Amino acid sequence: MTLPESILVRYTEEEAGYVTVRPVVRQTFRLDELLDMILSVTGKNAARVRQILHSGTIVYHFYRYSWSGFDADEAELSASLMPFPDADPSRPFDAGKCTLAVFETVGAHPKQLLELNRTAGLKRRMFRGQSFWERLLEIAATEKPTYQNYSYGQRADLYRLDLNGENVLQIAQAAKRLAPGKLRSVLHALPDASRILLVCPRSAGTRNPDTQQREKTS
Repeated sequence: MTLPESILVRYTEEEAGYVTVRPVVRQTFRLDELLDMILSVTGKNAARVRQILHSGTIVYHFYRYSWSGFDADEAELSASLMPFPDADPSRPFDAGKCTLAVFETVGAHPKQLLELNRTAGLKRRMFRGQSFWERLLEIAATEKPTYQNYSYGQRADLYRLDLNGENVLQIAQAAKRLAPGKLRSVLHALPDASRILLVCPRSAGTRNPDTQQREKTS
C-alpha cells in the first residue's frame, strides 16, 4: 500500500482512569511529521513503527493521537525513515554540546534521580570563577563517556558516564565548592547514582512545530 502524504489526526489530552471530557482536536499531519512523533516513542524500529501506523493510535507527551490505521509497505517505510538520524557510536563526546545531565541508578529497576540542565548547572557561587556544570563536564570529558544511543524524543545523542568512587568524590567536591545553595541541595542524590547520561542535541532531524507548541502549552 502506498504511504499517504498527509493523515488526518485527532488528539486529546490523555486522562488515566476515567473518560476524558476534553475537546478532540483534528489536524492534518504530513507523513514525516507523524513519523517524527512515532519515532520519539519507538526509536528507529521499523517493525514497531509499522505496528503503530496500522493500529492508528499513540500516546505522546500526555496526548492521545489517533488516525485511520493503514498498512505500510516495508520498502516505502524504510525510504521514509531514512532521512531521520541514526545512532552513531563514532561521534565523540563534545562537552560544548551537552545540555542535560541525568543522574540514574542501574539494575533490575533503574530510576532517574535527578535531571540537571545546563542553565541551572551554570549558576555560580559568588566569587567562584567556575560553575559546577563546567567542572562536571570537565570530569566527564577526561573519562571519555561511552556512546549510549540516539534519542528521538530529545533529538540528541546520549553518552554514559559510569560512576565510581573516584569520580563520585570529584563531583561531590565540585558540588560542595562550586554549586550555589539551591543546586547543592538537589545534588544530595549523587551518592545513590550509578551513572550519568549526558544529553547532546544533534541538529539533524525533523520536528513538528505544532507538536512543539502543544508541548509548551500542555
